[in-house]
Amino acid sequence: MGDTATQIQDEEIQEVGALTDGFHLVIDALKLNDINTIYNVPGIPITDLGRMMQAEGMRVLSFRHEQNAGYAAAISGFLTQKPGICLTVSAPGFLNGLTALAHATTNCFPMILISGSSEREIVDLQQGDYEEMDQLAIAKPLCKAAYRVLHAEDIGIGIARAIRAAVSGRPGGIYLDLPAKLLAQIMDAEAGAKSLIKVIDAAPRQLPAPESIERALKVLKNAKRPLIILGKGAAYAQADDEIHALVEKSGIPYLPMSMAKGLLPDTHPQSAGAARSLVLKESDVVMLIGARLNWLLSHGKGKTWGDQPKKFVQVDIEPKEMDSNVEITAPVVGDIGSCIQALLDGMGNDWAPPPAAWIDEISDKVESNITRMAPRLQNRNMPMDYHGALGALRTIIKDRPDTILVNEGANTLDFTRSIIDMYKPRKRLDVGTWGVMGVGMGTAIAAAVETGHPVLAVEGDSAFGFSGMEIETICRYNLPVCVVVFNNSGIYRGTGVNPSGGSDVATTVFVKDARYDKMMEAFGGIGVHVTSPDELSRAVNAAIDSGKPTLVNAVIDEKAGTESGRIGNLNPQSVVSKK
Repeated sequence: MGDTATQIQDEEIQEVGALTDGFHLVIDALKLNDINTIYNVPGIPITDLGRMMQAEGMRVLSFRHEQNAGYAAAISGFLTQKPGICLTVSAPGFLNGLTALAHATTNCFPMILISGSSEREIVDLQQGDYEEMDQLAIAKPLCKAAYRVLHAEDIGIGIARAIRAAVSGRPGGIYLDLPAKLLAQIMDAEAGAKSLIKVIDAAPRQLPAPESIERALKVLKNAKRPLIILGKGAAYAQADDEIHALVEKSGIPYLPMSMAKGLLPDTHPQSAGAARSLVLKESDVVMLIGARLNWLLSHGKGKTWGDQPKKFVQVDIEPKEMDSNVEITAPVVGDIGSCIQALLDGMGNDWAPPPAAWIDEISDKVESNITRMAPRLQNRNMPMDYHGALGALRTIIKDRPDTILVNEGANTLDFTRSIIDMYKPRKRLDVGTWGVMGVGMGTAIAAAVETGHPVLAVEGDSAFGFSGMEIETICRYNLPVCVVVFNNSGIYRGTGVNPSGGSDVATTVFVKDARYDKMMEAFGGIGVHVTSPDELSRAVNAAIDSGKPTLVNAVIDEKAGTESGRIGNLNPQSVVSKK
């Protein structure tokens, strides 16, 4: 009897056919497109999705806050040229991920924020579902594209569209809305498999117009004081050899933006990083490669750029970027690899280098500035100042050029960017175009996961506070991350005074003598407290050698910082006296 019942059941299953559901279709669609790492915070309604992903061999890293998971996904996209995936719960979790989504879009990092959501029929009638929110409408202004999938048979096309939108043209953030009911939908497994899409040539080459190359080369050839500015778009393109060849063949001095440092070593003879003010003011032709004339470059005008008339050559994949702030004399639109190769081909073998007087002027300025700075980087002051502490870390990066440097803060960001030389591409990761604080721990985690290289995260104590709980995540996954917190007991400085004379401390002051190293010890990592450059050097070298999660609490003179770092001019000043 039992055998007969089993036979009947098997025949019924064969008649119906094997089934699949929305959970497995999401997993299969991602894996089909070689996406196997997920950054997430589990919860309703995506808890089981994360479990199933892990069961299917995907790496699923759970964070303590969605914003940090999103920052990890964003920098994953920058490093891999594939969309990083951040998976969140509905409503509050989705909202927590939105800052990272906007960060990815502003910085042109390919990322997909996937969030569970409430059922449409309840949301649209505003009937009060659990965590009810029209997430798609909220996400749209903050990303490159947003999609919602309502039927299991559309999961494949939804994920394919999200992938292509994230990486094609100018990369950016994508939102993908998956209502809870979708994940539980059941369909025929064979039909489900056929509904999945392998995205072919997701980011096709965009060749520049030949006339744009000719125009650009003509402008460069007539320049007397040319300059190349490399942006993080040039680093993202991974056209490292072509960019290196163009710079050296042209003989033009170059200035790297912070995340483009290392495309060529900062010690390269054509590097003008130590003469930034000079080259911006005195250049007559500036070629931008994957860089934008936004606030980081004073919009291409004003005192930063001096009185010397400028002609701009701009290489960018986005046509709308041209003329966004000033007239672009020679726009070159296309993917950076194709554009740089076309420029190289067009230069021929008889390209003349820039006038020697311009090269010599820059070289003299670079040498004098480096010589003037050297003693400050070698100081052994106690408590440490930024120069002494970063002088120690500068040597470590020089000796260990494969180490990835993550950096954020106000003073900590500004000083580190100008002091620590980089030697290889995509080894410096920071706050990018938007300047948002709190990216540090998420970025450090993804950098370790995606590259396998050791990570040194140099954090201001204020910036660290945004994501500091993620050191538990670092310990949980035993990642080779050394966090150095520059602790000066406050935002900018630890010397603020409450102007009212009241008992509350000033708005910019933290707890004195805080021991961030004890936080790392609490989670099983290594905590070190240092007060001198020599102690700092020993602690960081030991951390990188060990490959173990480490936090170094580096005590910095609380008077060493400046208000808002080097962009204090962006703070409006009150001209009204209250009497």
